Amino acid sequence: MSNPVTRSDLPGLLLTVREVAVVLRVSPRQIWKLNSIARLPAPVRLSRSVRWRASDITEFVRLGCPSRDRFEAEIARAAK
Repeated sequence: MSNPVTRSDLPGLLLTVREVAVVLRVSPRQIWKLNSIARLPAPVRLSRSVRWRASDITEFVRLGCPSRDRFEAEIARAAK
């Protein structure tokens, strides 16, 4: 008999606004503001839900929190 998978067993692949706020140590309101002025990686939309890829947030911080345009350019450059 297999054990059920719990939320704590799964990696945080997609982060909520609150989880991103905790990672960046700002308020959820600040996350929405940063997103609206393209200062965060683009979020993923799942119906009406908005999430950010954990890998994007990690890379965003590693690159020094660049603008969305610079972040996407760096990701594209690294993919080549």
